[in-house]
Amino acid sequence: MNLRHAGRLIRASLLLAAALALAGCGFHLRRNASLPPSMQRIHVNAPTNALLQRHLARALESSGVTVEDSRGPGIAELNVPVAAFNTQTLTGGGYVRVSEFAVHYQVKFGVSDADGRVLVPLQSINMSREFSYDATNTVGNASQIDEIQQSLNADMIQAILLRLEAAGRHGLAAPAPATRTH
Repeated sequence: MNLRHAGRLIRASLLLAAALALAGCGFHLRRNASLPPSMQRIHVNAPTNALLQRHLARALESSGVTVEDSRGPGIAELNVPVAAFNTQTLTGGGYVRVSEFAVHYQVKFGVSDADGRVLVPLQSINMSREFSYDATNTVGNASQIDEIQQSLNADMIQAILLRLEAAGRHGLAAPAPATRTH
């Protein structure tokens, strides 16, 4: 066996081992959400967090949903009345110095159709990340908190999309049939 052939065999083996390791650990590429027909045209209303609203609208558009600028006939409403970050002290170091924090992110959302019928009832998602604080590096800590918030925001958007997709898959996002009075 020549060296060139052995090198290719080793590279192929390493590539195969890496692919098997990623598959074994549960890693999967993120895919776009598949939302039900009742949510194919949607208006996003997140008055407490413009960044969440913008990124959520972008993620919905990537999933093939038409994001509308305002409410109207045939347009579902994704309402996000709460989207708030807060921090919590976890441990303190010597001389009462805080050394660990947790950043919490709570979002409440629900979806209704153009007639106000509930497609996805109001629900809450809570996420958090912990980090160590270095009292001598306040600039680094501010950027660390910002990075954690951006990461939580991206994860929150994926969680919301997955819940919307699940609601459609399980028939929860179908509007209630119109009732007639006699």
